[in-house]
Amino acid sequence: MIFARDKSQMCNNLLQYAHVYAWGREHGQKVISMRFSYKYQYFHICHTSLTGFGWYLFAKYMAALHLLPTISFKEADCDRQALEQKMLHHRHFVVSGWHARWYDLFLKYRQEICDLFAIDSEYTEPVKQKMQDLETTSGSTLRLGVHIRRGDYVNWAGGKYFYPDEVYARHINKYVETHESHVVHVYLSTNDNTVTESTFQSLCPKAHVHLLNGNAPEDLFMLSECDALIGPPSTFSLVAALYRDIPLYRMDSADEQLMTEDSFKKFDYWFRRII
Repeated sequence: MIFARDKSQMCNNLLQYAHVYAWGREHGQKVISMRFSYKYQYFHICHTSLTGFGWYLFAKYMAALHLLPTISFKEADCDRQALEQKMLHHRHFVVSGWHARWYDLFLKYRQEICDLFAIDSEYTEPVKQKMQDLETTSGSTLRLGVHIRRGDYVNWAGGKYFYPDEVYARHINKYVETHESHVVHVYLSTNDNTVTESTFQSLCPKAHVHLLNGNAPEDLFMLSECDALIGPPSTFSLVAALYRDIPLYRMDSADEQLMTEDSFKKFDYWFRRII
């Protein structure tokens, strides 16, 4: 039995667990998520028999008592090959750390991972209905999901990706201009409660802007229902792209002129280039 442990936010945890799950799946090992055993109770995995608070407590205290070995991938320069050999020599252990990564195995078992992290219908159905109700305009419709990440981004990476509204608006307008034969509905997802739909509608007059003010699983599902995504480097938008392989433009720069049709890449491209 493998217990996957990490400390971070929801989508970081999802990706870290999924890597370990894929490794375990390849090697005939069951993998239990310690994090999703008690937190982020929005996904199918949280209702499975091997995911529960009892398993979390068991693994936590067994590891603390050194009755379960812990194999840590916390450092970027860790010797992954040596650590994997340790995994192969133990039947029961805890894996921790952001740098536990097996990209090819993740992609091999991608559909199973998506099924495990299917979002519960109590969060998806209301969002699906709201999006349908908002799209009453005639003509060919495109949905653009925009992840406006603020909060901790004021300090993360020196605030490099803490973009103001105007930067996002310029990117939205450029997308609209390059898809002028379509009616573009823009769905905003943000952790900043000062963002308003009216502000973005005035900044992007040729788009139909919507701010649903959803919680984390609702916004994740909303983005996953879009035709294209834009946003700064973030695992939240990356996971949204995972479900249906949605083209994603990662805003590594504030310059909207860098955003071209070719710069919208699928999940497997950005997945290997996480910042």
